[in-house]
Amino acid sequence: MEQSSLARRGLGLRGVNNSKVSPGYTLFAHLTSPGIVKLINNAGHVVHTWNLPYRPGRHARILKNGNLAFNGVHPDAPRLFPLWQKYRGGVMMQVDPYGKVVSEHRDPLAHHDQHHLDDGSILYTTLAPCTADEAATIPGGIPKTEAPDGTVYADCIKHVSPTGEVLWSWRAIEHLPPTLFPLQPHYTRDHWPLINSVYPLADGNILASLRSVSAVIIISRETGEVIWHLDSTVVAQQHCASELANGDILIFDNGTFRHGESATYSRVVQVSRATKEIVWEYRDPHPMTFFTPFMGGAQRLATGNTLVTEAAFGRIFEVTREGEMVWEYVVPDFASYKGLGAEEIEGYFGYPANAVFRAYKYAPEEVPWLK
Repeated sequence: MEQSSLARRGLGLRGVNNSKVSPGYTLFAHLTSPGIVKLINNAGHVVHTWNLPYRPGRHARILKNGNLAFNGVHPDAPRLFPLWQKYRGGVMMQVDPYGKVVSEHRDPLAHHDQHHLDDGSILYTTLAPCTADEAATIPGGIPKTEAPDGTVYADCIKHVSPTGEVLWSWRAIEHLPPTLFPLQPHYTRDHWPLINSVYPLADGNILASLRSVSAVIIISRETGEVIWHLDSTVVAQQHCASELANGDILIFDNGTFRHGESATYSRVVQVSRATKEIVWEYRDPHPMTFFTPFMGGAQRLATGNTLVTEAAFGRIFEVTREGEMVWEYVVPDFASYKGLGAEEIEGYFGYPANAVFRAYKYAPEEVPWLK
């Protein structure tokens, strides 16, 4: 008998409503693959594959120029603390549809998210060690769980030119008051505040999701100060904050240790930037059956539908504005981290998994090279 509960429940395409699903193709990178990125159609068939030289450092995107933006795991990055192996990246590549590397920027301390902008520059998350005095100002977390050498690492955001010149940088410990953004009590103290998404806003400022403090913030590009803050009374260890056309913020809200509720469930929320009120929400009709404790994604499509990534379980689905599910796919590829150079987390994640960090969907006109 099949021992994987996920496999027993069914893999691949689970259902589609062809009259309501958005036309197009869905892109994902299986996290425990050696570097495979797949593009599938609404029938669940693989229509294109990239085989890249590094295991995925989270996710991939297709750019307006048709190239694939891929964040691979840096082969020579320092081994800072055990879970660093789970979410680090560092090799930010543009690859054409045929696998040729067009450009590459490397930062061995990069992690989680990266945006290749239209001008060839890259906005991404990275980190740097705190001084002992800086680390002492950060409250919360599990006592005595700093990195093995005693260091606390704090996030940075960098914007670099196509040639790697730093155009703008931001260091959390210099601009984020630790007392207002304490580590939640169940988090290790090796990494603060754990930025898992960074997004360039239309007004030039920067939107960021801070997982280990359950906050979403907007950073002034001009001053570096936090000018907008959504706190843990609204979101819980969230991911994938992005701006919609009307200025609202779309967020994948994981729900781990959500205030005021003992049952965990994930949801997608659309928050008004002006009022900080939730103006739209998707949760499963049976809420606890949709949940991923970490990772996750939400993308608003041109049709008004929303693509959702229930990341830890490799489940990608699309819902309408009314919350009707019109497409569902479960990644059929399972593998462990064994043999991928991530020995530190083989004990944490010692099982074959089909996890993906975040998926994206593209309309047919966005992939004209696809035949």
